[in-house]
Formats: sequence, structure tokens, C-alpha cells
Amino acid sequence: MDKSYWEKIAPSYDSEIFDVLHHDKRNIISSVITKIASKNKTVIDIGCAIGKWIPLLSPRFKKVFAIDISVKNLERAKSNNSSYKNVEYIRINMSNGKSKIPQCDFAICINAILTADLQKRISFFSSMSKALKNGGHIILTVPSLESSMLTSIISNQFNIDKNILHKKRSMAITSRQWNNIRQGNVEIDNIPTKHYLKEELQYLLKNEGFRIIKTEKIEYDWKTEFNNPPRWLNDPYPWDWMVLAQKIK
Repeated sequence: MDKSYWEKIAPSYDSEIFDVLHHDKRNIISSVITKIASKNKTVIDIGCAIGKWIPLLSPRFKKVFAIDISVKNLERAKSNNSSYKNVEYIRINMSNGKSKIPQCDFAICINAILTADLQKRISFFSSMSKALKNGGHIILTVPSLESSMLTSIISNQFNIDKNILHKKRSMAITSRQWNNIRQGNVEIDNIPTKHYLKEELQYLLKNEGFRIIKTEKIEYDWKTEFNNPPRWLNDPYPWDWMVLAQKIK
């Protein structure tokens, strides 16, 4: 998932990319943002895409920095949120380690660290730390590897989405696929997409100078995973991980 991918996907972003804000039925992320928000604080939306979180952020903070790797995403974000005057839009590649990043009191990063490339992920986490002042807080959400594995186990055991399953069973695992499995990269529409273990995520954040305040599941309906989930399939639901953390060094 590089710049060219996001530029290509920008026009059809709404239909192609999972909407965390819409599917967070319990409004967990929005509630945490509201509790921490202050008109005296600045906030940075890391990987803002087309700006779906800006209507929540702009009225609650002194200034919003909306950053993204894609120029087309930023253009859409600015057009979608033209009534909010305290937002600055900046193209930044968080994975190259060279970009100058605004330092803010608060940050959100909603399913933006998805690259299958290990070194790019390491650089992204480092840049994310640089975007926060000491004592600042961040809300980070990422796809859950545990959830992806649970989905796969249920699919295999109960033959849900059987046609897709049959196709996958007839394919030998290539060395590239095996390397992706070892890194926690799950193929979504043939694109390797990083998913995270809870403990892995905690380690990565601590390594960048964050103190983890809480880790929570953002649960979704099974319809987000299967075309026709059976009626009996309910709790536990598929989920992303959300972490609230504070930068301490």
C-alpha cells in the first residue's frame, strides 16, 4: 500500500475502504476523543484519508492538522470539510522518516499503518511518536490479527463463503504468502495488509516511548467479514484493536 495505491483508490474511497467511524457502533473512539479534547489543544489526524474524522475533531480542538500520503485524498478531505476553517491539510509520507511533521498535543491514527513492509512500519511508528509532544495522547486503531484468524477458523469449520474457501484450498502457499503469514500480513483483495497482535502492538508503542493507558476492542458486525453470515453467528464479533496511549519520552 504505497502512494500510488492510495492515489488510485481516492475517487472510490467510500466504497473500497472500510469505514471505522461508521461501523464503531458503540462510538468508543468518538467517546475517547471527546473526553480528551480541548479548545486549547492541537490535534493531528495521521492518515486522514478523505477526512471523515474532521467534523468530530475541528469543533473540539484549537487546530487540526490533517495529514495523508495521497494528494487526491487530501483534496477530497478539504472539499468534504470546507466549512471547518481551523484545519490545515499537509501531504506527508510517515514511512520515509524524512518528512517534517507538526508536533501536537493529541493525535489519532485510524487504520493507517497497513503497509506489509516491515521497515516502513517501523518508520511510521517512529514518525508517529515525533508527531506528539511529551505528555500528549494518541488514539491508534489497527486491524486485529486475532480477529482475522478467528474469522478464518469459523469460515473453515462451518463452510461459510464456501466458494471462496474452495478456491483457496486448491492453491499452494508461495514463499511470498508464507512470509506474509509470518509478519501478520493478511491479503485483502490480493493486497497484503498488516494485522496486529495485541501484545505486538503494545511492544511497538512502548518501544517508541508510549505508556499504554488502555487497549480495547472495536467490534463490528459479522456482515463486515462474510457475505451471508448465519443467524447463529454472534458474540464474539470481529474487531479492530484500539489503544489509548501517552507519550512519556
